[in-house]
Amino acid sequence: MSTPDFNLLVTLDVLLAEGSVARAARRLRLSPSAMSRALSRLRETTGDPLLVRAGRGLVPTPRALALREDVRRLVQDVQAVLRPDERLDLAHLARTFTLRTSDGFVESFGGALLAAIAEDAPGVRLHFVQKPDKDSAPLRDGRVDLETGVIEASLGPEVRSQALFGDQLLGVVRAGHAFSRGEVTARRYGEARHIIVSRTGLEGDAVDLPFLPAGLTRKVATIVSGFSAALALARASDLIATVPERHTEDLRAGLFSFPLPLASPVFTVSMLWHPRMDADPAHRWLRGKLRGVCAG
Repeated sequence: MSTPDFNLLVTLDVLLAEGSVARAARRLRLSPSAMSRALSRLRETTGDPLLVRAGRGLVPTPRALALREDVRRLVQDVQAVLRPDERLDLAHLARTFTLRTSDGFVESFGGALLAAIAEDAPGVRLHFVQKPDKDSAPLRDGRVDLETGVIEASLGPEVRSQALFGDQLLGVVRAGHAFSRGEVTARRYGEARHIIVSRTGLEGDAVDLPFLPAGLTRKVATIVSGFSAALALARASDLIATVPERHTEDLRAGLFSFPLPLASPVFTVSMLWHPRMDADPAHRWLRGKLRGVCAG
């Protein structure tokens, strides 16, 4: 048995509503001859004339009258399925979103994001997971709903992104450190002992390396995996941490922050998601909440 042409349902619905090949053709933006051919296919498919001549018009056959309500309902159901889903009952939305981001991002923006979400949708939960690498596979396979970070050339072309804010590196030391007094020159910075952040544990993979001013060197004393650990060590020692300013705003409370002795380039932190989530109303709402929190 051949697969039926479901487009014929729309044609039949309009023909039964209009009772005229010419008017049905105009409504569907077809030529009268194309509509006549469609009616012939409908007659062949159903085995019934469906519409027959009566004077100057067409009247439905008993089979057509019996089909009319079913055809109308089927067409409406198909239209509803294919229409963009704009229904979003936030008050009753029960869903968990997984966000892959750095600990510094959670410290600085997580609380405000949770509060903003709870205000609109108390049934929504956020699952924050660590970001050990730049692999976009978790977005592609659905393990992660949203991610934050700096866009790199290796990012898959299918991943969507939107800028959240600009950030810049600065140096951080404990209160009372020698760097809190006097100018921090490139020489003083280079001769001091530093904490660097590297997800792989390798100095060459330091996360700040692409944004460190050219010509600025440093002596590495220890390597940690995140900004929180770097700042905790800086707080408890004479080591210097170099971290993003906005990313670590809350983490740096009680510490002394200073601009790098050479101009540090501004970089953009973005949110990333897979295009299959573009039209999802709840995901769009979440993206809007994250933009609002970061803009604040």
